Amino acid sequence: MIEVLVVDDDVRVARINAAYAAKVPGFRVAAMAHSAAEALSVVGELPIDLILLDHYLPDRNGLAVVRELRGLGHHADVIMVTAARDVATVQAAMRHGALQYLVKPFAYAGLRTKLEAYAALRRTFEGGGEAEQTEVDRLFAGLWATGGSDLPKGHSPTTAELVRQALRAADGPLSAQEVAESAGMSRQTAQRYLKLLERTGRVRLSLRYGDTGRPEHRYTWTTGA
Repeated sequence: MIEVLVVDDDVRVARINAAYAAKVPGFRVAAMAHSAAEALSVVGELPIDLILLDHYLPDRNGLAVVRELRGLGHHADVIMVTAARDVATVQAAMRHGALQYLVKPFAYAGLRTKLEAYAALRRTFEGGGEAEQTEVDRLFAGLWATGGSDLPKGHSPTTAELVRQALRAADGPLSAQEVAESAGMSRQTAQRYLKLLERTGRVRLSLRYGDTGRPEHRYTWTTGA
């Protein structure tokens, strides 16, 4: 399990974010904190893997928390979850090592996508070995993949979610036609979304060869448990 610390000065928001995180398979909320001092104290006492960190805290901002964590030798990963959307803060968060940046307000699907990408990254790193450039590209594409609400123009978050659910529920790889039948959409629509998700690293493409004709494209959801 990935142990999560949720940090937000608003108790109600912290509880909502904690409930969201706890719904994602493979994640467990170890604690909540409502100030920088409390967050630093928790990290010093508990084995925290990931911090969902607000920027606006009563005693100091989130970037200061990240700086102090690194100075103390703590290596917990950080996803900024905040209403701060100015470019300077986003850039500073990246420079200080935040892996993701999620702007409030957001829906459950937005946080789930970030957490699933993070979990996939951890699994790959834990596997060790070496990575070819294509695998490195997929890792970073998955980590920085946008949520459903930020899909390219002309794509529906609802449709993308239906495709995701079809693949996640399957016992093995599916063809575009099988995804279409499961999600209740046309094969052309399923194919379009599958190609998009495959480009961002959230879907893995494999080929199944038959006796004759062209190989069949099969798709598997790659992130999340």
